[in-house]
Amino acid sequence: HVQLVESGGGLVQPGGSLRLSCEASGITEGTNCIGWFRQVPGKEREGVAAIMILGGTTYYADSVKGRFTISQDNAKNTVYLQVNSLKPEDTAMYYCPAGWSFGMGTLLRRHYNYWGQGTQVTVS
Repeated sequence: HVQLVESGGGLVQPGGSLRLSCEASGITEGTNCIGWFRQVPGKEREGVAAIMILGGTTYYADSVKGRFTISQDNAKNTVYLQVNSLKPEDTAMYYCPAGWSFGMGTLLRRHYNYWGQGTQVTVS
């Protein structure tokens, strides 16, 4: 079965950087993309970046363009999210789900079936 394990979160000062990791296993033919979503208590889970497993095309939410970079290392079955120039409003639990979608649809929660437990990012 599909398993996704996020790591790399932590407490960082404004302007700082982190690299989040998502180790994936059991990816099936029914999955073609992995995303990074974030959620603050009381708010909807927001898609911030996604990458197509084949080809590596990437997609970003406007709120993070130029600051966040998603990448993958297929040999390690790992997807990364480099987060730079962090702001207090980036504070959230970050999740990496696996799903099936194309284009900017990869930033929509409804296209993802498999989710990890999340890693907390706090900017303060």
